[in-house]
Amino acid sequence: MNSDDTFDNSTYADQIHLAERELASFIGAVSELFGPEQALLSADDWLDEAALMDSPPLSTGRDWRAVTVAASARLANRVTVARDTRTSGSSRDTKPAPIPSSNCFASALLM
Repeated sequence: MNSDDTFDNSTYADQIHLAERELASFIGAVSELFGPEQALLSADDWLDEAALMDSPPLSTGRDWRAVTVAASARLANRVTVARDTRTSGSSRDTKPAPIPSSNCFASALLM
């Protein structure tokens, strides 16, 4: 095995390790905040988003945090739709929902 193959294998192993850590952290947070069902759905979302990345699979510059952000957006949309469906089906109140005081993505996830 030449040194280029060793470097490529090492780089590939590093990328796998980074991806595993990012996915595990994301799923752990989703599970804690939204439960195991949402965590399972979010894991699928994360893997789908990873497959959609523009960079080649063996590249050294994969941005795993961008995958997490995209999967988080899917989660936020899913949770919002579920909440709105529950709210509209169980309440006849026409009072508008309060406007969040911050435009922060994290605050949207907590609502």
